[in-house]
Amino acid sequence: MMDIHQILKLLPHRYPILLVDRVLEIESGQRIKALKNVTINEPFFMGHFPHRPVMPGVMMLEAMAQAAALLTFHTQGVAPDDKTVYYFAGIDGARFKRPVEPGDQLIMDVSLERAKAGIYKFKGITRVGDEVACEAELMCTMRTIA
Repeated sequence: MMDIHQILKLLPHRYPILLVDRVLEIESGQRIKALKNVTINEPFFMGHFPHRPVMPGVMMLEAMAQAAALLTFHTQGVAPDDKTVYYFAGIDGARFKRPVEPGDQLIMDVSLERAKAGIYKFKGITRVGDEVACEAELMCTMRTIA
């Protein structure tokens, strides 16, 4: 379990891009289950779409990547510093199965498939209740910046 205060210590993201509110379960080196409460106050709803607010699919992918980063930091027992950035290296097989709307609670299940040469590959599934909203394979890497 991780609350928002612990998440803020690990992820560099802040409003409006921080997309993980709580970690419900974490198994080091294996998997993470995290949640994002989706509210009408999200800035992207102003334009996506004013007549029918729907969370952009890329934001769901970003939320899963942030959960993946938390799993990586927890597994390695490190907290990133100002010189470390955790980047997307690839997204495969992204599928969007259900629109996500204000009032929904996203539950992100992300499992580590493999780690090789600094590239981490994850399988992510995001649900609202029992319904799959989004699924994808995510590849991420950590880089040191100047």
